[in-house]
Amino acid sequence: MSVFLGIDIGTSGTKALAIDERGKILADDLQTYPLYHPKPLWSEQDPEDWWQATIRSVRRVMRAARLKPSEVRAIGLSGQMHGSVFLDKRHKVIRRAILWNDQRTAAECREIEELAGGRERLIEMVANPALTGFTAPKILWLRNHEPRNFDKTVKILLPKDEIRRRLTGELATEVSDASGMLLLDVVGRAWSSELLSRLGLGVDLLARCYESEEVTGTLTPQAAETLGLTTACLVVGGAGDCAAGAVGNGIVERGVLSTSLGTSGVVFVHSDQVKIDPAGRVHTFCHAVHGKWHMMGVNLSAGGSLQWFRNALCQAEVAAAKKKKVDVYDLLTAEAGQVPAGSQGLFFLPYLSGERTPHADPTARGCFVGLTLSHGRGHLIRAILEGVTYSMRESLAIFEGLGVPIRQIRASGGGARSPLWRQIQADAFDRKVVTINSEEGPAYGVALLAAVGAGAFKDIVEACQATIRVVQETAPSRAATRCYDRAFPIYQQLYRSLKSDFKAIAALEG
Repeated sequence: MSVFLGIDIGTSGTKALAIDERGKILADDLQTYPLYHPKPLWSEQDPEDWWQATIRSVRRVMRAARLKPSEVRAIGLSGQMHGSVFLDKRHKVIRRAILWNDQRTAAECREIEELAGGRERLIEMVANPALTGFTAPKILWLRNHEPRNFDKTVKILLPKDEIRRRLTGELATEVSDASGMLLLDVVGRAWSSELLSRLGLGVDLLARCYESEEVTGTLTPQAAETLGLTTACLVVGGAGDCAAGAVGNGIVERGVLSTSLGTSGVVFVHSDQVKIDPAGRVHTFCHAVHGKWHMMGVNLSAGGSLQWFRNALCQAEVAAAKKKKVDVYDLLTAEAGQVPAGSQGLFFLPYLSGERTPHADPTARGCFVGLTLSHGRGHLIRAILEGVTYSMRESLAIFEGLGVPIRQIRASGGGARSPLWRQIQADAFDRKVVTINSEEGPAYGVALLAAVGAGAFKDIVEACQATIRVVQETAPSRAATRCYDRAFPIYQQLYRSLKSDFKAIAALEG
């Protein structure tokens, strides 16, 4: 039997899974680790935690599936995008990694735009504007605020590529994840020598860039022994978690779009040609499909907004759910299901970590608007679900405005397990929303890429067609859609009305 592993270095934990040559999942495991917030809106992790979690999760998968080391032919890697791992000349980690949801780099984003010759010129070079979550601003932040650490730095890796280094000894990345560094010529699928020169950065700081299914190395003897595998095991390029999740959902052909509700919310659409938003509201990145691209909108606090509500205000319900041995989110969404569409005029702006799409505003703040004495907790919960969905609808509207065809929406992530949240999506988008047979997301996607790299399929399109199918459909309700169509322009106006206030509020936090 040939087996392929997918490893996803997530924000809350590392997930490993094993599939056979037909795409059947044999076993999976998740190992968690801490997230550090040294200052407000800062977000960091220790790469050593990722590695130890990788070891534990792979070993547990091997035991659970009763696999022989020789059966595992290849590994695919995925991970949280945009994070920065700084290595010294001995390839030792210099400091904790700065993550995708870290908002400390507003000044560096302005610096990048100035050095690039303006926002429009920057988008021409790398297809995207400078955003606080991206990697390039983090590199400049290190240069500006921790010059000693910057002077020690000889290589900068993304989170999954740090695990690749530990597995293979190779310093490599691939085009989908590299696109989110803001240093890649996305059209040409290579590092932008022009932008690097303008920023005063050498290309030697960056890893060699591959396509997602290409083999980047094999396991070192030490890594093979640590994981219980063999040195014949291949490691392919893999993909950033958004592209990997899209592959795991079969978003590898024209006209198919996915909505993923995890900590963040991602709206992702495949594109055969490069489509760039001149306003920079949505991202254009290289896809994990060889020679193709994708567009993406991101809400930084999607499932994270509901998680915040649970942690801050629902401890009694958490205890009750534990006692009943049910998921607390099922209790909360059942409560929201008793509230009509539109939450009786209550809105939630899901900007708990600032916002990326379409506003790119790190000072944006979450809020409920429209509260009255008639609103209860169920209204608050439903307003959160609707607010996140409105945020995703903004991305959908931009894609349509750029002429990207959309014939099917596939829902995934933790939020897609909620029938209510799927229905809200169908109603707010006025489209049928489907789910598929696999809910494993990025880890499954890169396991398929590993299978392609090892020759089990000719390409990733064939792999997805052979393994992924639609299993459930949710149709929109006309009455609810009319309600959301009336409410959506109000939701959009609320940001514009509060934009200057958000900046003033953010100034009070320092």
